[in-house]
Amino acid sequence: MEQRITELEIKASFTEDLLDTLNAQVTLQHQQIEALVREITQLRRQVPEGRTDGPRSLRDELPPHY
Repeated sequence: MEQRITELEIKASFTEDLLDTLNAQVTLQHQQIEALVREITQLRRQVPEGRTDGPRSLRDELPPHY
């Protein structure tokens, strides 16, 4: 009985450590996502509002030496 309790305590300790590790990872990812959202918002503000020409193709642009 004593051994089972000890094994359960060990498992609980490892589980708590894993939970702490996962919480730290989730917190880091949340911070990264928030930073990316802020960056996207800032980039959207830089794009003119009435722009309807769509994405440009690099094939339509001439290199500088032409």
